[in-house]
Amino acid sequence: MQGRILYVEDDMNNMQLIQRMVKLMDFELLMAFDGLSGVSLAQHTHPDLILMDINLPDISGLEATRRIKALRELAHIPIVALTADTENYQQCRDAGCDAYLNKPVHRASLLKVITDFTGASIPA
Repeated sequence: MQGRILYVEDDMNNMQLIQRMVKLMDFELLMAFDGLSGVSLAQHTHPDLILMDINLPDISGLEATRRIKALRELAHIPIVALTADTENYQQCRDAGCDAYLNKPVHRASLLKVITDFTGASIPA
C-alpha cells in the first residue's frame, strides 16, 4: 500500500468510480458519506490525502474542510475539492482546499493530483 486516501462523498456512483481509480495506485480508500463522518474519520485515521465533495447532506464539504484544517494535527493533510459546480473554485480555496477538480473527474487528472500531493508513483 502506498498510503490512505479519504473520500468524503454522498453519491455511491461517484464513490465507486473514484474507488476503482484509487485502487489502481495501490492506496487504501477510506469512505465517508457525509461531512461530519469525514471530519471524524480524518481525526481517527490521519489519511495522506482527502478528496472532498462540496455538496454533502449534513455540513458542506467547505465546512468539513474548514474543521479539518482548523485541527493542528490534520492541517497539513492536503484536501482536494471534487465538485460539479464550476463556480465555487474561490470558495474552495478560501475554505482551505489545496486543489480543485471538476466532476466528472477524469482519471488522468485524479492520478496527477494523487501523485502531486502524495509523491506516489503511477503504476505501469
